[in-house]
Amino acid sequence: MKYRRLGKSGVKVSEVSLGSWLTYGGTVEDNSATACINRAYELGINFFDTANVYRRGEAEKVVGKALANYPRDSYVLATKGFWPMGDGPNDRGLSRKHITEQVHASLKRLNVEYIDLWQCHRYDVETPLDETLRAIDDLIRQGKILYAGVSEWSAVQINDALHLADKRLYDRIVSNQPQYSMLARAIESDVIPLCEREGIGQVVWSPLAQGVLTGKYRPNANVPEGSRAANKDTSQIISRLLTEENLKKVEQLRAIAERKECTLAQLAIAWILRQPNVSSAIIGASRPEQVEENVKAIHVQLNEQDLSDIETILANRP
Repeated sequence: MKYRRLGKSGVKVSEVSLGSWLTYGGTVEDNSATACINRAYELGINFFDTANVYRRGEAEKVVGKALANYPRDSYVLATKGFWPMGDGPNDRGLSRKHITEQVHASLKRLNVEYIDLWQCHRYDVETPLDETLRAIDDLIRQGKILYAGVSEWSAVQINDALHLADKRLYDRIVSNQPQYSMLARAIESDVIPLCEREGIGQVVWSPLAQGVLTGKYRPNANVPEGSRAANKDTSQIISRLLTEENLKKVEQLRAIAERKECTLAQLAIAWILRQPNVSSAIIGASRPEQVEENVKAIHVQLNEQDLSDIETILANRP
């Protein structure tokens, strides 16, 4: 495994990390989820990402139980908060009340004494930014959170948070968790340039574009049984990426993958890791073999010609 600093913080995370969205705590059996986490750990993955809202806390329980088999100081555990965890008016958002309650709830479900990286799962327009940052800073000073991050915040929102933190002397956020892949490149226009200047690292989700970049979906072909596109719970999420235009691009990328003697998935992850502002690419897995194959992406080196050929095929630079 190879490791990178999480932004300009001192902590290092594996270039490939394991997430639990749409999988653990429900869709994937607990035994399978545990097997994936164990294999990831064996392969050197030290960064595990989850969120309180994933299956309403069930994913955190599965992740926490699996990681309990390993020394606490040997892995970096990340979770998030923002989305509704109940039907009450204060069961959502980034208020001091909701953040404090959800951090304590996550600690209990994960069965740990501290969370390495706690992330604001979205931006909360209904709560003053100062209230959110002060609550997080308090939890950091209490030792319940070590680092703070955000997910899917715009460049303006990240910039505002950094300036306010500097003004109030709060701990700065160290990471952003955006969607980023060959087929979703919006952060290249303003988020990455800002984060490079300010020392914020990207821990990107969906580097395989919900499986579209694995090559399992083919143009003018039926959706494979058992795939996310065939699952009624996840088909809507993947539908906007599963276009004929994107599928044609994936077909063209096969030639480059063959040239590099790697899979399409490994090519897609290697392309993500070409970006120095990316600290880690979060993968999902329902089988240990998927973890093994995706980790091999760290050994795929893309030269200038490879990157140029990929850019010609994608033709979607922001």
